[in-house]
Amino acid sequence: MKHSDFVTSAYGVRIPGIIYGTAWKKDRTAALVEQAVNAGFRGFDTACQPKHYHEPGVGDGLAACLRLGLPRSDIYLQSKFTPLNGQDPERIPYDPKASLGEQVAQSFATSLGNLKTNYLDGLILHSPLADKQQLMEVWRAMEALFKTGGVRQLGISNCYELQQFEFLYQNADIKPALLQNRFYRDTHYDREIRAFCRQHQILYQGFWTLTANPGVLQHDLIRNLSGHYQRSPAQVFFRFLSQIGIIPLTGTTSAEHMLDDLAIFDFTLAPDECAAIDALL
Repeated sequence: MKHSDFVTSAYGVRIPGIIYGTAWKKDRTAALVEQAVNAGFRGFDTACQPKHYHEPGVGDGLAACLRLGLPRSDIYLQSKFTPLNGQDPERIPYDPKASLGEQVAQSFATSLGNLKTNYLDGLILHSPLADKQQLMEVWRAMEALFKTGGVRQLGISNCYELQQFEFLYQNADIKPALLQNRFYRDTHYDREIRAFCRQHQILYQGFWTLTANPGVLQHDLIRNLSGHYQRSPAQVFFRFLSQIGIIPLTGTTSAEHMLDDLAIFDFTLAPDECAAIDALL
């Protein structure tokens, strides 16, 4: 990826404008991560959640590339702390009887071991806890990891209520730098939350952006732009997202589609074209 294909967070962390998501890859994870690096991806999203992620596979895939001379500093790597209600009861990567703060610390240590690294570029709370006191207890534990240098920035995902997100932001000592949500119609495309993010220099990451928006991808406008730019509808939509300040995640297992996803930075939609796509949402 070129220098211009990156964005910089409020904490000075450079993040690729498109990130490779590693959920649901299971035993293929290591090979796909290595394939993604070889294609040109430099940003990876995972989680310490064996239910949906094979985090050790991410570490194995990255280690193979690092052994070939790619420095760790060239890779943006973010993982997540997943609360108990999001874990497989048979495969919890921390002591479920420990305090919330200890669970965060244990999960983080497991992630470092899985990923074969001594720091994370981003640590994300996988989903907010409904109890505000518990939410802040988890966030304080994440802040402690930031303050000791183990994590370069913090974030939260699956947070769709603006009031809840505002509460976290207002009460956090280390403000969230990232919000990662599913980008789709059911949440009105997070328009209010994205406005809050822009106001406070929080980077918004969108996942399931293709699978959750088949109607948009099939719309005549997208198809016409696809023909005009000689790009696929997926490329047009990803490029639109990047131009309005959204970092899309892609989880493709196709080598061809990996190259297509990285090529979204090779063309630019006109402002009126972006406005027309935005009107579809």
